[in-house]
Amino acid sequence: MDLLHQQQKQPHNFHYFRSLILNEKQLLISCNLLFLFLLLSSIVLYNIVVVTPPLQQQKQNHTNTGISGSANDNYPLQLYTEECPFLDPGFRCQQNGRRDLDYLKWRWQPRQCNLPRFSAATFLENSRNKRIVFAGDSIGRNQWESLICMIAQGVSNMSTVYEENRNPITKHKGHLSVRFQEYNFTVEYYREPYLVTIARLPKNAPKNVRGTIRVDKLHWYSLKWINADVFVFNTGHWWNEDKTIKLGFYFQEQEGINMTMNVKEAFQRSLVTWKSWVIQNINPRKSLVFFRSYSPVHYREGTWKDGGHCDINTSPETNYTRLDPEPPNNFFISKIIREIGSAKRKAYFLNITFMSEFRKDGHPSNHHEPGTPVEAPQDCSHWCLPGVPDTWNELLYAHLLTKGFRNMNK
Repeated sequence: MDLLHQQQKQPHNFHYFRSLILNEKQLLISCNLLFLFLLLSSIVLYNIVVVTPPLQQQKQNHTNTGISGSANDNYPLQLYTEECPFLDPGFRCQQNGRRDLDYLKWRWQPRQCNLPRFSAATFLENSRNKRIVFAGDSIGRNQWESLICMIAQGVSNMSTVYEENRNPITKHKGHLSVRFQEYNFTVEYYREPYLVTIARLPKNAPKNVRGTIRVDKLHWYSLKWINADVFVFNTGHWWNEDKTIKLGFYFQEQEGINMTMNVKEAFQRSLVTWKSWVIQNINPRKSLVFFRSYSPVHYREGTWKDGGHCDINTSPETNYTRLDPEPPNNFFISKIIREIGSAKRKAYFLNITFMSEFRKDGHPSNHHEPGTPVEAPQDCSHWCLPGVPDTWNELLYAHLLTKGFRNMNK
């Protein structure tokens, strides 16, 4: 089973999403190539033990699901620690007071493929003289920090790894770039919650309009992305009425504000804009483009602003009927990815939604960074690090291996 996609299933009126970018023959080839890589690399695979009967039973019925604990101490579940200097303070859950550590002891095991063992040294060597760009919201920064800490374990001298502008790793920076000097390699992050531009008010705008979101114009940061070797995009958490229309931000195309366009339509228009940029600017022979799917939130008994919480969750969900259905945005993204593929660009949908939906235990919740007001809402959107985004990056690593991402000068 290709690791990018989920197999459709509809128990209890819930459905699990499968993108149709790759057909069955391509899926089989992908798995065979991955298996061949493992053999040639003499990688010792670890044993996986499913620890809860409900998940074990569902794993037998579902083609590539399984949330598992590892019984093999030779492959550590933690690929780094909170001492990694590139972690935002808000993601260091243990340092912020979290005492239950079982959230660190879970891994994702696809049913029909084995993930290759992550090798920081291999990743770095394959990335020599290259750029990886993350662009999106703060969940994208969550994944960006995870990847940096994972691959930094392969560096002998940490003083050769640094943020290029000597900026601290915080949520207050719109652009961060970490350089691995020995490899002439950068991993960059651009904060763009909508991917498209938040524009100045046009003349004669209605009084209730505080700003506009230009769904027909990509963020100006896109000028900095060109010529990157790998792109990891995400968006979605800001595409709701609370963070757009209810704040007075309406949608604009060219010079006109569309006061009737809803968030769903605006999101789809923005994806078309993004698609056009990819087709026009991405080198089809060089660059790999990934669009990560929606990262689930786990607020219960309310939303982030009205008392929703997740601090009582100390283990993954085991009841499939409690999982949220696939977000509609994932279908829109998958459709756009197929259209980009039809234009002969290497674009892939990295669907992490289903596997992450189980991990209600993985959020910072009420374990805030020092200095946060006591009355601050719980964080059930971002993820503790080390944590769930590490698995997203293991999936990304597996796909980079099978898609020929390597040092061409070797």
